[in-house]
Amino acid sequence: MKIYKLKNNFKGLKKGTQFYLIAESEFIGVKDFVLRTKDLAVRISINEREMHSNFILMQYL
Repeated sequence: MKIYKLKNNFKGLKKGTQFYLIAESEFIGVKDFVLRTKDLAVRISINEREMHSNFILMQYL
């Protein structure tokens, strides 16, 4: 499982919040990602552009 860290404030979430990558899908060249906070309280669905501009890969588990 991959862990991502938020680079800057995004959709009401604070910079530095850590997320698990739950799902990654691609349909006709458009990638979507589903992320959950480490405490599993918040779930967000984002596109590839939002992922690369707002998140940093921390580690693989």
